[in-house]
This record gives sequence, C-alpha cells and structure tokens, in this order.
Amino acid sequence: MNFNTFSFHPAVAEGAAQAGYSTPTPIQAKGIPAVMKGRDVVGLAQTGTGKTAAFVLPILNRLIDGPRNRVGALVIAPTRELAEQIHGEFKRLGRQTRLRSTVVYGGVGINPQIQDLKRADIVVACPGRLLDHIGRRTVDLSRLDVLVIDEADMMFDMGFFPDIRRILTHVPAKKRQTLLFSATMPKEIRRLANEVLQDPITVQIGTTAPAETVSHALFPVSQHLKTALLIKLLGDTPTGPVLVFTRTKHRAKSLGEKLSKAGYRSTSLQGNLSQGRRQAALNGFRSGAYQILVATDIAARGIDVSNVSHVINFDIPSTPEAYIHRIGRTGRAECTGDAFTLITAEDTQMVRAINGAIGSPVEQRTLSDFNYDAPSMSHGKKVNTRSNRPRPVIERRAPKPRGKGRSTSKGAFAFLSPHKSKQADRRSAS
Repeated sequence: MNFNTFSFHPAVAEGAAQAGYSTPTPIQAKGIPAVMKGRDVVGLAQTGTGKTAAFVLPILNRLIDGPRNRVGALVIAPTRELAEQIHGEFKRLGRQTRLRSTVVYGGVGINPQIQDLKRADIVVACPGRLLDHIGRRTVDLSRLDVLVIDEADMMFDMGFFPDIRRILTHVPAKKRQTLLFSATMPKEIRRLANEVLQDPITVQIGTTAPAETVSHALFPVSQHLKTALLIKLLGDTPTGPVLVFTRTKHRAKSLGEKLSKAGYRSTSLQGNLSQGRRQAALNGFRSGAYQILVATDIAARGIDVSNVSHVINFDIPSTPEAYIHRIGRTGRAECTGDAFTLITAEDTQMVRAINGAIGSPVEQRTLSDFNYDAPSMSHGKKVNTRSNRPRPVIERRAPKPRGKGRSTSKGAFAFLSPHKSKQADRRSAS
C-alpha cells in the first residue's frame, strides 16, 4: 500500500511526496480513508505513530477546493510545542495547496495573531489563547468544517476540558466533522467522545502500551545521588540525542545547568521560559546544537525529534500513561530506543504500575563502579544520611475562634488546591 491509494488532490499528493511520504503507517492506512469519507473518528495510537499526517492530509484535501479566507478547520492542542509541530505539518504538507495555516497560543503578542486569523483557512490553537480571541471576536468559527481535538488525554490531565466545552459552543453543532485523537482512552475521554462526535468510527492501532522498539531499564538510587548517577550513566552509555524528563520546572532548569557544567551540550524546556527561548531550545535540540534536552511533562508530546536515542526519566512519572507518553519520544519511525528511569525507595508503587503497563517486570540495573553509599552533601559538608531522614509530618490545628462571628485566618494553614495547580499548568501551556 502506498499514498497513491488515497487518491489525494494532485497538490496534496505532491506535498506528501515532497515530504518523503511513500508507505503509510498503520494509523494512516486505517484512519485516512475514514476521515476522507467525512466520518467522525476516534483515533487511538501510541505517540510517534504518524497520526498527525492522518488528519492533516485529509483536511488539506477537503479544504483545497472550498472557499478561502475563512476558518475551515480547527485543531486544538494542549501545548505550544505540539501546536507548532502540527502547524509545521500543515505548512510542509500543504505547500502546494496555497491554504493558509496559522498557530495561536499564549506567551506571545496577540496582535500578529489577530492579523493572521483574518486570512487563515486552518487554525491550530491552544485552548486558553483561542478563548481570548473568541472573546475579542477576532476569530470566526461559525463556518467550521472540521474540528480536531488532539492528545485528548493530555488535555484532560492538564484541566482543559472546561475550556474545550466553552469552545464547542462557538462551532457549528451540526454539519461538522469531528476527529478526536488520544494515546489512551480513560472514561473521561470516552465521555467527551460521546458528547461531541456523531456515530464515530474508532481506529485503534496496537494497545496503550509502549512501542516494542523501546527497551526499558530501571536504575535504583538514593534521591541525593540522582544527578551523579545520571552524569555517570551518560558518560558510560553511547547515545545520540537524549531527552531527560523531570517533574518540576525548577528541577529541569537546575539539571540542565548542571549537565552543561559537566561538559554536555545541554538545555532545558519548561514553562517559565518565554516562547522564543522555548522554541530556540527545541530548535537547537532538533539541529544537534544541543545533545541533551531536559524537559517537564508539559513538553512530553510536543517534541517531534525522530532520532532521540534515549529517554531518561530523572523523576519517575506520576502515571503509567505519562510513562508511555514520555518514552514515546524514542523508538520512533521503526527505530530502536532506550528508556532509563531513575527510581528511589518511594517509587515502589509506580514501578509496579509501570511493570503492569509494560506487561512484565522491567529490568533493574546498577553501575558497578558507582558509589551508591556516598553521603548527601549540604553546603559543602557531609551529612549523616540516617539522621537526615524525613521526619513525620505533625498536623497542626488552627485555634478555635473565641467568640461568635470571629473567623480564623487561614494564613499558614492555606494550601494550593489541585484545581489551582492545574490552572497554573494551563497558563504556562497555552
């Protein structure tokens, strides 16, 4: 089977040929015919399987002979990096079609986006900034033909579903084609699909497990020795481009700087960076200017670099699904890759869950010439690791109010709720 089978418009076919598309991947082979028939589609596939082209090419084919200078297709993506990646595919594959694609996300000036939206045929957007444009009436979605919700499970994890439902009130309720793509299908995603899709076809490639082209290994280590073990591991392992994942933005920045001081061409990608610096870091990693990119989970699905040889989880991910998304950055396009995860004694439960996702216990390795008994250091002095163990947390109670009508200040007892935490992640993403 080749791409001629799909009978694309000559301009679309030429764009695919110039981009090097010859034999479709399984998700393309099964998904493209359904999309071209105008059916609503739920696409379930591991990251890195070519699903972006599975909706980009049919959208280009549908819009090429239609009216111009109105938004005919909208793709909603959870992160700026993923939005840029999809926008890049529309530009690359649609080079001969003269269809205009634009990308919309926060963290950059809104006025250039307003000008681009006046002429856009295709919009790729993060939810937050798109709602800004809807509120300003600088985008008109009333004549939309195709809606794509990409990486739906990540959208849910980042708390974007209320925004998506608000966006849906501004697109045609009928006479639109809706495509939903996700790496996993928890009940929340299935519920959304039932709400917004009409009689959809489900196209599933494989299972929601890591690609078979990736080998896995766990490296047990004390928390305070993680950085030293990572540097030792990098020095002992022949690698190509390496993607390192951390749990927090601060740690990504700090670890990137430590790796640079250790002599590695390293940079970080995290939400505190301006969009220009984020794009520069990603472009530098793609071009080979940086050998190592340290990133947070927010970038896990927006990094499209086909030759990543190793994904290293400096911090274990919070769910098996997040593990799958992270390591999906290697072993792409039928190449092989390695996934290394540094684990501590506190990670036992998640290790068990990851083993379940893999389908068998992941091999645990140690380095023969690494000092696993080295004490932790504090301000340049050795610290007794036994006496440095975390102490149990004692719950403090706020004093009772002394009189009627007096309220107790929450002050030191106020904590950031999970809801507010998700809002902060959403702002840095879109």
